[in-house]
Amino acid sequence: MTNEFSTTTIDLLRHGECEGGRIFRGATDVPLLPGGFAKMRQACNFADEKWDHVISSPLNRCRQFAKSLANQDDLTLSIEDDIREMSFGDWDGREIESVWQDSEAKMEAWSHDPSMNTPPNGEPIGDVLARVIQFYSELLRNHKSKHILVVTHGGIIRVMLAHILNMPMSCVNRFDVPYASLSRFAVYHSESGDITKLIAHNFAPSNDCSSK
Repeated sequence: MTNEFSTTTIDLLRHGECEGGRIFRGATDVPLLPGGFAKMRQACNFADEKWDHVISSPLNRCRQFAKSLANQDDLTLSIEDDIREMSFGDWDGREIESVWQDSEAKMEAWSHDPSMNTPPNGEPIGDVLARVIQFYSELLRNHKSKHILVVTHGGIIRVMLAHILNMPMSCVNRFDVPYASLSRFAVYHSESGDITKLIAHNFAPSNDCSSK
């Protein structure tokens, strides 16, 4: 019997630049700047794809653009809480430089190995991974063989990429995920099992290398 193949393609779009400057946003819900919205539109135009469905984080900096895109391109949209940004706890909403000045040792430890070092009162990376895996499993179950756009956050994209590449969570901060960047991976389905491959990372142009 000949194997029948199908492919699920998943594009990960990070939100654009937001109000508040260089801060740990995490659970802090702030709107996009007009330039950030425009960069997300530019990234989608560069990809030049007709997606089958859009999935967005519930936070405004993702949902605002996702709703606009879905309406403009006549796409269905779902909002998924499991891909909200990780909480940075006591660092949430604070300027990154200020946290470095006040907590240099903790920041360095978290930057080098977030799997063993969690921001004070923040969300452990293992908990983030658990909800990313849950989201990913449901996506494949509900949207198999489709091309899906996921509008989410830098932390979620890093964890998801590490998961699909079978990398330890200690490595998630090694991915550069600029504002309005796009990454793509594909899941090839067959009777003998799934094979997942990273197709491209940061393939849309971006002028902003902010990582939070």
